[in-house]
Amino acid sequence: MSSLPAATKAKAATAGLTPLHGGLPVPDEIAIWEILVRLPPKAVVRCRATSTRDFLLAHHAGQPTLPLLRGYNICGDGSERGSQDIIPFDHQAGVAAAADQQLLSVGRLSNAIFFLRASCDGLLVISGYKSNLSICNPVTRQYAPIQQLDGLGFNLLGMYRHSPTHEFRLLLYPAAWYLYDDQLPYDVQNGLGSYVFTLGSGQPPRHIGLQDVKELIWIHVSFLFRGNLYWHLWRDNSPSDMIMVFDTTSESFRKMRAPAVPGVANLFEMGDMLSMCSYNGATAIDIWVMEDYERETWTFKYRVELPVADIKVRFADFDSRFWVVAASWDDGLHVLLKSREWLFHVDVNGKLVASFHRTGLFPTYLWLKQTLVSHTFFPAINGHDMNASPFI
Repeated sequence: MSSLPAATKAKAATAGLTPLHGGLPVPDEIAIWEILVRLPPKAVVRCRATSTRDFLLAHHAGQPTLPLLRGYNICGDGSERGSQDIIPFDHQAGVAAAADQQLLSVGRLSNAIFFLRASCDGLLVISGYKSNLSICNPVTRQYAPIQQLDGLGFNLLGMYRHSPTHEFRLLLYPAAWYLYDDQLPYDVQNGLGSYVFTLGSGQPPRHIGLQDVKELIWIHVSFLFRGNLYWHLWRDNSPSDMIMVFDTTSESFRKMRAPAVPGVANLFEMGDMLSMCSYNGATAIDIWVMEDYERETWTFKYRVELPVADIKVRFADFDSRFWVVAASWDDGLHVLLKSREWLFHVDVNGKLVASFHRTGLFPTYLWLKQTLVSHTFFPAINGHDMNASPFI
């Protein structure tokens, strides 16, 4: 493919145009704000024209929100060393043609025992040895251990951006073993309610109320929707019809009604509506959407019959009970099913779209919207680093 002559490039530059390799120059406004802003982060990270904060914010806003997988790479001796890949499952139209591109890692951690705990605006909270928390951006490879929380006996409930201050905050609650062993460190003896910790502030966790929400510590992750945190509450022997909501502006809890379903339902966004996926443990999932948020009115949307018979014929090594993740893209509802060493992609009609064979691949029930935006709290945290351990 031929390149433009130097004289043409110079003329384009003086005219405010950006020459495209092998083609005619286009106006900078189009090249940057219509083309580059839509590309994946790794495709634009080295482009000097895209380093302004305005561009990076626009670029982040245009990125898809993708279900996040973790891929363990265990050493041959079976030890817990090895590494872990951070994998957003990408089903964009331009990627779907190449199945191996749908499982591309955006970051690799140096230890397989890291856990992905929360996600917000392209940032991840991870925990490692002794459940100590750290914050990272897998795209820019920034990392900082949150040493102020080490040994304080807190469980992470979620991460959010506080809209009045634009601060990134962690929602905390005393960990289960402290609650039942009466061994409460720090000053939580003064109130068993929730706490908020502001990243980069240098201040200790702040007590925000006495409301008893210890039922949330048994739920794996929260779901961030329209700036608030949500948890579908689990019940032992009866269907659950309740969702806990944390308003991240007022920093207060409330409950909302939900369809009564067995077990724990997965929450996700579909058509700008809060949605819920309930798996019957066998051959079908039900999808509900909240069409009226103020009145808490839910509507049954789909029943997806899973292609269990097809999978049995084509894949002998699978377990008929799946890990289920529901996701919504521009072309509709999609379902990811995890069984042993297989990941299956199913559409809303129950058709098997694709299959992926990989040992150590698991859903996280988190979502990642990749970002190149820099944040001032990173340098303010002691131990902050970039392009260093635990990234490899």
